[in-house]
Amino acid sequence: MVSFSDEGYIIKQRRHGERGLILTVLTKNNGKLTGYVKNAVNKKNLGIYQLGNSISLNAYSRLEENMYSFHVDLLAANAVNFMTSPEKLAALTSLCELCNDCLPEKENTESFFNLIDNFFKQINEDNWRTYYSYFEFYLLEYLGIGLDLSECSATGRRDHLLYVSPRTGKAVSAEAGEPYRNRLFAYPKYIVEKNYHPSLREVSDLLKMTEFFLNKNFFQLHGLKFPENRVNLRDNLIKNL
Repeated sequence: MVSFSDEGYIIKQRRHGERGLILTVLTKNNGKLTGYVKNAVNKKNLGIYQLGNSISLNAYSRLEENMYSFHVDLLAANAVNFMTSPEKLAALTSLCELCNDCLPEKENTESFFNLIDNFFKQINEDNWRTYYSYFEFYLLEYLGIGLDLSECSATGRRDHLLYVSPRTGKAVSAEAGEPYRNRLFAYPKYIVEKNYHPSLREVSDLLKMTEFFLNKNFFQLHGLKFPENRVNLRDNLIKNL
């Protein structure tokens, strides 16, 4: 018998039978977990099993390889923070789909979990988009396809870094990149400097770059379709520029 308790965020749910749910949760201590919730579908529980809600769960199964059974309690109804904004709702669904598609089952993601936790805690702040962008940037790193932003790939210089190469994922200096600037991504200076108040243009530029590398180096590599909700998120950001 395997059993443990944890807490986390709901990133996927689907009906199973008349009243059951298959729930996928990104947990603090046990990574991404999928389990079955018995008698979850009723009027009393309508607001509990929503994407983004923070829950505590007791998980148990007879054997390690079996699907878990979950007993769930609601900690915070975060879903309500997204329902009045199409852009926030797109960010929520994008984050949930990326986590569900990219993260392995039952692998410790505690440090990465903190980025997601920050996103949910800051969703009502003016700079909530910045916290989402940090999530995507460090998702690349978690997947082993992080960018090398330390020095220019062409000259070795560590100053005047202005671009990132789509071919190598490495930084390019202003001088070396000038002839190719229309084919290069913008250097994410605010990420490097840990600045949480960049311009909307800087956030949009970063999401353009992370979309490219996630699609190229993960989704296409695994024969997966890049989430449409994620594409819509950046489209909405561009409209606001």
